[in-house]
Amino acid sequence: MYETILHRLEAERNPDALAGMAKYGITPARAYGIKIPVLRKRDREVRSKEKATDHALAQQLWANDTRETRILASMVDVPELVSESQMESWAAVFDYWEICDQCIQNLFEKTPFAYKKAVEWSEREEEYVKRAGVVLMARLAVSDKKAADKKFVAFFPFIELEADDPRDMVKKGVNWALRQIGKRNLALNAQ
Repeated sequence: MYETILHRLEAERNPDALAGMAKYGITPARAYGIKIPVLRKRDREVRSKEKATDHALAQQLWANDTRETRILASMVDVPELVSESQMESWAAVFDYWEICDQCIQNLFEKTPFAYKKAVEWSEREEEYVKRAGVVLMARLAVSDKKAADKKFVAFFPFIELEADDPRDMVKKGVNWALRQIGKRNLALNAQ
């Protein structure tokens, strides 16, 4: 399956898209220039062939170190099999907003460590690790429909602390987290 995916990505390579991606801060060292909807289609193909997500395949894809293989890795991995060590390892190499946000949305928010990492990472100094923390807060506010309000109230001190971060990618993540928590209900919105 891994080799098949690489061949498909190579066949779908779109060098013209790379310049457009760079305008939006999508600046990986290596990329095929394939749009996210096409990658989602590849994810569905993997799931239909494998009948599920695939942790081992995700590790191979991540190790390939291209934008597309890393995003696909976050799509096909199994949240229950993701360790804190893996999350730390992947977050340590986040170097632009898209890979950070895709990993959060596709995988990390679904792990048992999501709330813990949201707080831990928001306190870290590395720009995209800090962004990962606040983006986790935003995504949990959207996806964890059954969570009690107190889980999100606990994020407020960290959001307030990071609101003064001078880096745009962190500020945008903080703004996103605050807005998403406020959209959950009127009580959280008032707070």
